[in-house]
Amino acid sequence: MKLTAPREDLLAPLQSVIGVVERRQTMPVLANVLLAARDNKLSITGTDLEVELVATTNVSVAQSGDITVPGRKLLDIFRALPEKTSVTLTTDGERVSIRAGRSRFTLSSLPAAEFPLVEEINAQQTLTVAQGEFRRLIDKTHFSMAQQDVRYYLNGLLLETDGKLLRAVATDGHRLALCEMELAGKAKGTTQQVIVPRKGVLELQRILGTEGDIELAVGTNHVRAQIGDIRFTSKLIDGRFPEYGRVIPSSPPRMVEADREVLRQALQRTAILSNEKYRGIRLTARPDLLTLQAHNPEQEEAEDQVEVAYKGEEVEIGFNVNYLLDALSAVDGEKVEIGLTDSNSSCLIHAPGTAHTRYVVMPMRL
Repeated sequence: MKLTAPREDLLAPLQSVIGVVERRQTMPVLANVLLAARDNKLSITGTDLEVELVATTNVSVAQSGDITVPGRKLLDIFRALPEKTSVTLTTDGERVSIRAGRSRFTLSSLPAAEFPLVEEINAQQTLTVAQGEFRRLIDKTHFSMAQQDVRYYLNGLLLETDGKLLRAVATDGHRLALCEMELAGKAKGTTQQVIVPRKGVLELQRILGTEGDIELAVGTNHVRAQIGDIRFTSKLIDGRFPEYGRVIPSSPPRMVEADREVLRQALQRTAILSNEKYRGIRLTARPDLLTLQAHNPEQEEAEDQVEVAYKGEEVEIGFNVNYLLDALSAVDGEKVEIGLTDSNSSCLIHAPGTAHTRYVVMPMRL
């Protein structure tokens, strides 16, 4: 294999895929990236067996071929080279040499045949979605995914489509985030649900932009997205996601409307003296006033009050303040509505008059 390209044309695709390449791996080849050069194109592939990323770039190919080289070392080399340098990459047996100006590097390699690739994913459904909208879907929900929960199906994000809507749902058992978008081209097919693992969701979030459309293909065991010159493929979590619709309060009897930023800042102030482990905070809603209280094992206390639009009877309820802050940060608009039922029921948080983004936070005993 022999190819030549400007440093920037090699660095950008390598940076796109390096997120899934770990230095310490059970299989040595997984610390490498696969370089495949032919027809004046170079594709760079990285994988951790759960998520696969392939980035393509234009290069001048003198001799086509495939080889795998240590991913992090290659990235460090490209980063360290001067800008706009012409880089020539050639293979010589089991060695790969990189020349740029007066610099020369020789890396060890492993055969391309050893590199595990995801071939066809047998797509059952293909959706074309606006990249900005899809990114918003993930940004508004990903923080509610569980981390290393024994209920493995919670360690990911549910993507659900019925052909008209694409919906993302994440929950860790204590809170839930839901966001949905309309699909332009009405896809045929029945409702389909897949759970994308946490690592895949975070990688998607990293590579998604805001312009243009992306193609999303959903198979039985994998989901695949073509995002510009990058192809993302992730295994799916095999499990049944909870029936999330049952935990979303349909019409809470008590509605508190507040200025989102004023409430967020008041919660941040009060949280300073909350219990560091449980992060509990007590909300008391009275007509036109919301009182926030926190205390900790050192007998320290904090109290703050926020003017709100509320006409119901007094209700007192405890929450994890971090969950409330995450939801408030994700809500669009200046105002926020918090739907309360009683001191033992979850609250519903959303922007007034919108239902496409909703957050549910379970109460806690204080």
